[in-house]
Amino acid sequence: MWLETIVVDGSFDFDYALSRFAFDPLLVLSVEERWVHIPMSVKGEKHVVKLQATGTTNSPAFIIQSESFERKEDILRRVKAIFQWEKDLETIHSHFEKTNLAHLFQKYPGTPVVKDFGLYEALVKTIIHQQLNMRFAYTLSTRFVQLLGEEKDGSWFYPTPEKVASINYEELRELQFSQRKAEYVIDTSRLIASGELNLEKLAEQPDEQVIEKLTKIRGVGTWTAENWLLFGLGRENLLPAADIGIQNGLKKYLNMDAKPKKEEIYEMGEQWSPFRSYASLTIWRSTEG
Repeated sequence: MWLETIVVDGSFDFDYALSRFAFDPLLVLSVEERWVHIPMSVKGEKHVVKLQATGTTNSPAFIIQSESFERKEDILRRVKAIFQWEKDLETIHSHFEKTNLAHLFQKYPGTPVVKDFGLYEALVKTIIHQQLNMRFAYTLSTRFVQLLGEEKDGSWFYPTPEKVASINYEELRELQFSQRKAEYVIDTSRLIASGELNLEKLAEQPDEQVIEKLTKIRGVGTWTAENWLLFGLGRENLLPAADIGIQNGLKKYLNMDAKPKKEEIYEMGEQWSPFRSYASLTIWRSTEG
């Protein structure tokens, strides 16, 4: 077993990231002790990596722990990419000091965009969760993974697209998936398994091309495509204006009589560019308590 200490420049609120992870019943973590187990597939091998926070939001530091010496460099690269420690959150914070979200960023400094642990996982989870309340959304994704995925050392790994592509709709209907949602999840998985949809290649494309490609898939709308860009790829300029949390958060923060329309949100979002993803996450955060 090896341990690697990582010191991150600038600010990074890992405790907030951990609080978001805690919504997912599949993840093994401790909010109090400030660690999370990351299920990670590397070159076909399954690894459970422990990430332990040892620093503070203003002086972030971490210990990464794994048993695989052979895959150590791959694992370190993946963890750094998931948490996007190379992003300069201080520069982003300074950008928002000049916008109408200045007070929000002062209240929630160092709010990071943390990616999901895999491209397929991020997409299928977003499809499952779309148009559902959070509690039932995680109930469905948990049932899905525990039926089709794999458990190792207490952590659950999402199934492969090939595994999901091989099942029939009724198997998901028995988990309380709607007929349409079962079709969306399985049919999208079949596109990936057949090679018609290559998520790795798609991840290299600009935002607009990714949205155009994904929204041609039945059951994948703009909201889903934008959320995959945000939480699958960690793109920094996404603003899901149709999201009810964004609308409610802005209504509350700006003391508006009614929720802003999408067009209004896009208009005010012009001043947040090129970091609209951080605006989105900080707005969401403001609605959570």
